[in-house]
Amino acid sequence: MVRYIKIVMVMSALFLVVLSDSMVLWAQPTGIMSPQQREPQYQTLSSDNARFVFGQVSDSDKDKFMLDTLTGRLWRIAESGKVGMFLMPVSYRVAEGEYSALPGNNSDSGNK
Repeated sequence: MVRYIKIVMVMSALFLVVLSDSMVLWAQPTGIMSPQQREPQYQTLSSDNARFVFGQVSDSDKDKFMLDTLTGRLWRIAESGKVGMFLMPVSYRVAEGEYSALPGNNSDSGNK
């Protein structure tokens, strides 16, 4: 009789362990039930009818830019405690390894 009681106790303890583990598993969201992750939809900074275009290139608030569509100059919209919001010029690296405010090699564009 004692042996039968021990078997029943071990089986009930095992059943409770399995039951509690399955409850933990059900509490976790599964791939089917989890909300759909959507890809951020960022567009190219361009416009057919505007000279200056504002845009964001990532989820970070620090990746906001203003583009001059006529010249190609680019500014990052930054914020400082003393100044507030301001435009910080973004430099382009040209083929010679130097930096320029305009994209590409525009060394003789000022002569035209």
